[in-house]
Amino acid sequence: MGLSLEQNEKSPTKKQTSKSNFVKEASPAKTAHDWRKYSNREGIGSDGISPVEVKFYDDGTVTFFWRAHTLTVLFLMIAALIYVAVFEPVTLDTQYNTKRGLVACVIVFILLCVTVTPNGPFKRPHPALWRFTFSLSIVYELVLIFVLFQTADDARKLLKHFDSKLGEPLAERSYGGSCVIYDETVPENPWHNVLDKFDAFVPTHFFGWWLKTLILRDWWLCTIISIMFEVLEYTLEHQLPNFSECWWDHWIMDALLCNGLGIIIGIQTLKYFSMKTYYWRGLWNIPSYRGKLKRMIAQFGPYNWVQFEWRPLSSLGRWCATLGIMFIFLLTELNTFYLKFVLWVPPDHWLNLVRLFLVLLWGAVGLRETFQYFDDPDCENFGRQSWVILAIVVTEFLIVARFDWETITKPLPWHVVLFWSIFFLLLVTWTVFRFFIASNLQKNADRWLEEQRRRLLWLRAKSIELGIYNPESNERLDNPDEASHLENTTDNAQRSSPMATKPKKRRAHKAD
Repeated sequence: MGLSLEQNEKSPTKKQTSKSNFVKEASPAKTAHDWRKYSNREGIGSDGISPVEVKFYDDGTVTFFWRAHTLTVLFLMIAALIYVAVFEPVTLDTQYNTKRGLVACVIVFILLCVTVTPNGPFKRPHPALWRFTFSLSIVYELVLIFVLFQTADDARKLLKHFDSKLGEPLAERSYGGSCVIYDETVPENPWHNVLDKFDAFVPTHFFGWWLKTLILRDWWLCTIISIMFEVLEYTLEHQLPNFSECWWDHWIMDALLCNGLGIIIGIQTLKYFSMKTYYWRGLWNIPSYRGKLKRMIAQFGPYNWVQFEWRPLSSLGRWCATLGIMFIFLLTELNTFYLKFVLWVPPDHWLNLVRLFLVLLWGAVGLRETFQYFDDPDCENFGRQSWVILAIVVTEFLIVARFDWETITKPLPWHVVLFWSIFFLLLVTWTVFRFFIASNLQKNADRWLEEQRRRLLWLRAKSIELGIYNPESNERLDNPDEASHLENTTDNAQRSSPMATKPKKRRAHKAD
């Protein structure tokens, strides 16, 4: 990033060139979204603002809780181990000692990750929280790999260590049955079919899709994924009775009310975050108690805002990447149902809720890293949380396939096969037509300008990460000469600033 924009144009690296050709080519042609409405300066207002226009300020206050405390954590950990080795009486119970030893290994590994691993893209409410969740994702993947090498019965027995009630066959509930909305044969309660569907999973669907919208940050992606999952339930209801639902349960209660309302609320939340001014001051620098209270509440919101512009139709690479994201998202949803089916975990068990909550946290970081990898021309490394969450999703599916191959290979009904055959035929045909036949090849200059626009967006975000952001530079980003100067300044500051090498400085954190 030390070269000017003009030098980057003349001497791009081989990896940057190949990646730009496959994933990051941008086209001014009309796309699914009016993307420039969100990215250009004239888009400021009710429609939201892009990363460059987000108002941001941080006074740089570093308090006790924002320091690393690596030596303190090491001292406390060694003290605990000394107590176990010297003062704690010896227990002869082998099973008890084995459990304690495994738990101790996990705790030490988590302490190591929380203390010494680099920060991720999020820093609110505290970077240590996101390092903690990252460590949990690694532990979860290791557990999945261990389970993969067991038999189905042994894996179910392992769950008894979490809850002695687990490991017993489940009676799957079918949500189909009678689909009469108003049942006149039951005059005392004619709406019983509808009321039976209002269980604990209704608010779970709503809040789940509200959070998923905050993760994906795109109405089109959320809506398509919501509809596609209902189609998948139709497709796989012959495998899992839990997928058998009435038509109005699929499309009215789930897709329209629960999922749709959650998506709408999520979009409104995104607009609020995109138009908010991020003005950070130390708690003790705020004179009023009301201001201190607002500052404490704001600690649980984003540190800075990056508007996602997926631009799926800008290039074949971005189109394939968007399809891949939707596929992984849907596979993650299916894993939830198949895992509890093959491992005999009740739907309302706390293990399911914990897994869903952690997957949401890992997915939030993973999609943020994935978006930057696709959109930032200077980002050449796939994010570590993205890597782990992708491994988790694949490993979960492999466990399902290993433990219950008979269920997932049940033949599909002929009308389902016909539907998906037509769907994939149309998808491939449209893709070929859109990107190989009807596409007007873009001029190199236009591609270069679009790449520099994205480069400037991420340059601003990176300057915030390094703590060298100057609000006055926001007016200079439209000037190529000024932009080149700003890029050189940012890169020089990154090389020379001690904050770039000392991990205890919180300026190295990435923006939300």
